[in-house]
Amino acid sequence: MVALSNILLALSAASGALAAPNRLALMEMAKRSLTTSSEGTSNGYFYSFWTNNEGSVTYTNGNAGEYSVDWSDAGNFVAGKGWSTGSDRDITYTGTWTPTNNGNSYLSVYGWTTSPLVEYYIVEHYGDYNPSSGLTQLGTVTSDGSTYKIYESTRTNAASIEGTSTFKQYWSIRDDARVGGTVTTKNHFDAWENLGLELGTFNYQIVAVEGYESSGSAAITVDSATHTTLTTQSTVATAATEEDEEDC
Repeated sequence: MVALSNILLALSAASGALAAPNRLALMEMAKRSLTTSSEGTSNGYFYSFWTNNEGSVTYTNGNAGEYSVDWSDAGNFVAGKGWSTGSDRDITYTGTWTPTNNGNSYLSVYGWTTSPLVEYYIVEHYGDYNPSSGLTQLGTVTSDGSTYKIYESTRTNAASIEGTSTFKQYWSIRDDARVGGTVTTKNHFDAWENLGLELGTFNYQIVAVEGYESSGSAAITVDSATHTTLTTQSTVATAATEEDEEDC
């Protein structure tokens, strides 16, 4: 009987040892999944997740530059990974982005500056709503294999990194939509400056998924970033033509 008891105890211990990693993995996944607004560092990358808490949105940090977001009947959210301090870096990303029924969502390089307070978007893809709707096109920039149209807008008494504020938004919106590639941010920043759109001191900078009154899922990996000193990519900042305006 003593020998049998020892065998049973050994089997029980072995079973517990096998189960423990699974429990730990589940606990770790729960820590990495967020449903309320948060920002911080995950596996060497800065992340930011903001939601207005309408509908269901789950943001999950993965390894290194990986993250995913699933949303259902969401009010408004912005989520992504990148750097706590922006710069004119080249940003490479890959992944999937699938708004349900092509709903209202953007995939972009997204960030903020202060003094002046500016929210900026380099939009790689968008759903059924073009964020330039109602805006006047200021010009274009050619970068990373496509033309981007440039716009400016103003947000009044809106949420910002400095609380409720009035601030400018700068937009570069890609003609040839894509999910994955390299974004040469310097080309956009230079083009904006040439058009009189002033940036301030960089705050955070991420590859972001945004959704508004929509559902969907995305899984993005921010692969790399390098600071730009010289670029072989053609950069052209031009004033909008009458024909461009008609295309908007």
